[in-house]
Amino acid sequence: MTDLTTVQAPILAPSGRLGRVHVFNLARPDVDVRAPLAALASALDHGRALVGLGAPLCLRFDRAWPWLRPFPALSGPGCAVVSTQGALVCLLFGDDRGELVHQTRALSSTLGPAFVLAELIDTFIYRDSRDLTGYVDGTENPKDERAIAAAVVADRGPGLDGGSMLALQRWVHDLDAFECFGHAQRDALMGRSLETNEELADAPPSAHVKRAAQESFEPEAFMVRRSMPYTSGTENGLCFLAFGESVDRYERVLRRMLGLEDGIVDGLFAFSRAASGGYYFCPPLAAGRLDLRALGL
Repeated sequence: MTDLTTVQAPILAPSGRLGRVHVFNLARPDVDVRAPLAALASALDHGRALVGLGAPLCLRFDRAWPWLRPFPALSGPGCAVVSTQGALVCLLFGDDRGELVHQTRALSSTLGPAFVLAELIDTFIYRDSRDLTGYVDGTENPKDERAIAAAVVADRGPGLDGGSMLALQRWVHDLDAFECFGHAQRDALMGRSLETNEELADAPPSAHVKRAAQESFEPEAFMVRRSMPYTSGTENGLCFLAFGESVDRYERVLRRMLGLEDGIVDGLFAFSRAASGGYYFCPPLAAGRLDLRALGL
C-alpha cells in the first residue's frame, strides 16, 4: 500500500482556490543547480506546493529515464499541440493572491540565477470546479484507491516510489467563438449537458468525452486531473494538469484528441488551442521535504 505521506499533497487533493504555475528553464546548460535544488527541497510548504522535474534538468544529472521524456509536438488534421518543455515546474496554491505573489518572490530568491522563469500562469477555481466555458472539469477523476493507483508511481525504487508524472498544458480559449455556438452545439462539442453535467447518449464521435474517455483505452488511461482556469490580460483558458503513474496514459488520450487514431478531431479544437506543453516527474517526499535521491542529492 502506498504511504500517502510520501506523495506531494496537491496531487491527490485540492490545495486552494487560487494557484500560480511557474515553469523554469535552466539559465545555461552548464549551470550549477545542486545548491538551489537542495534549498528548494526544504523551502516550500508541501501541503500547498508542488514541484516537478523536467527532462532537461534530470539530464544534467545523467538521469536519462525512458519514462520521462520531453512533451511531444504533434499535429493532427487541422490541429496541433506544441512542446514548451521546461526544466522545472513549481505550483503554489492558496486563497490569497497577495500571499502567492510574495511566495513567488521567495521562490525566485531560493532558485537564484540558475533558473529563468519561462512561464507564469495565474489560476483559480471557477464556481464548482468548472472550466470558463461553464462545463464541469474532471468529472471522470478516479477516487480513493483508484486515484492512488492511477496517479502515483510504485515499484520503481527509492526516490521514485510515491512520485507522480505530470502533464501540463496551457489551453487558450476563444470564448467569443464558443459563445457563437448554439446551446445544443456547445453540448455536442463537450459531450455533456451544461445544465446537468450528464453525458449525452447521442454525443457525436468528436465530442470531448468520447475522445478522452479514459476507460476506452487498452490499457485504461485513468489520470487524476487538477486543471484550473486562468486569465492573463485579455487571454483566458485552462491550465491543464493531469497526474499519472506514466505519461503514456496522457499521451494516448492526446493522440486520440488530435485524430491520430481515426482522423476524428476533438471538439475542443473548435474553440481552443494548446499554447504550451511539458512533462514533469513530481518526486516523493521524505520527512516533510522533497526526496531528491533519484538525482543523487
